[in-house]
Amino acid sequence: MRRRSVLLAGALGGLAGVASVARGASAWPGSYITVAADGSGDVSTIQAAVDAVPSGNASAFTVKIRPGTYRGQVVIPADKPFIVFRGQGPDPTAVVISDDRANGTPKPDGSGTWGTSGSASVTISGHDYSARNLTFANTFDEDAHPEFAGHQAVAVLTRADRIVFDNVRFLGNQDTLYLNTPDAATVSRVYLRKCYVEGDVDFIFGRATAVLDRCTVHSLDRGSATNNGYVTAASTSLANPHGFLFTQCRLTSDAPPGSVYLGRPWHPSNDPAAVAQVTIQDSVLGAHIGPSPWTDFGTWPWRDARYGEFHNRGPGAATTPDRPQLSAACPPAAYLSGADGWDPVR
Repeated sequence: MRRRSVLLAGALGGLAGVASVARGASAWPGSYITVAADGSGDVSTIQAAVDAVPSGNASAFTVKIRPGTYRGQVVIPADKPFIVFRGQGPDPTAVVISDDRANGTPKPDGSGTWGTSGSASVTISGHDYSARNLTFANTFDEDAHPEFAGHQAVAVLTRADRIVFDNVRFLGNQDTLYLNTPDAATVSRVYLRKCYVEGDVDFIFGRATAVLDRCTVHSLDRGSATNNGYVTAASTSLANPHGFLFTQCRLTSDAPPGSVYLGRPWHPSNDPAAVAQVTIQDSVLGAHIGPSPWTDFGTWPWRDARYGEFHNRGPGAATTPDRPQLSAACPPAAYLSGADGWDPVR
């Protein structure tokens, strides 16, 4: 029989301790805490579960999330590594973690707006984080707020190394998935396995090194006949040879043929050392991808970026002078292994 103890500290309205299990054949491995929106778990919010993880945690600490929708921003600080979010539903749609603010959303204290990074529903700064079988969303309604100058609305922002998303959905519009690093000189690696990413403008972006493996990448229809957005806006540091690798993915959309770009090179603060690196290989591209799928970003030309394709197929795949082709596939290990030999691929 499994026994579980919850160590509470502070008032009834907060949890400052941790949840742990007694060792046994049926016990959940390592420390864990259960979140349930209906109050049947240890806590009812995701942030309360994160707050319960001890600073400097040195081993897996699982946040078991029962089916439900959990609203409100979640921040995982750098001093809380090895956190695991595990959805307890039958599929990723059963657990949804969401918020609804954008770059231009005013802060409650009147000090300005949230900005792109501040809009993130979930911010991950603790290394060796992983999430499985759940959905992250930013539900900001662009049409309802034409007065906002910035509609960037991030579902997840990563700022740490060795992050894994497994069977996870990311929902949003502009800037859905922000894969970043603590600073331009630091390489941070992210592995996404069998995930679903949805958005329209620059919806997979940043300077992290990331492998999207067997993922579905869905471009939304913005109602334009000619330009329905950009899948990527990488800002890879020039010193880093590895930005985004899409391998065995499916790029889908209901947008008109040829109206979506594979990417444009983002240079944050016009940094000339941010030189996008994106490879798309062994993937199926829908008709929404046109014959000239890379485009300039303001004054920054796409031809100066590091773009490449290999062995893609589908109605959106082609070999043209505007589509640099590689001579061989890039192994995910080249992007992910690093000096520590990290190998999350499965």
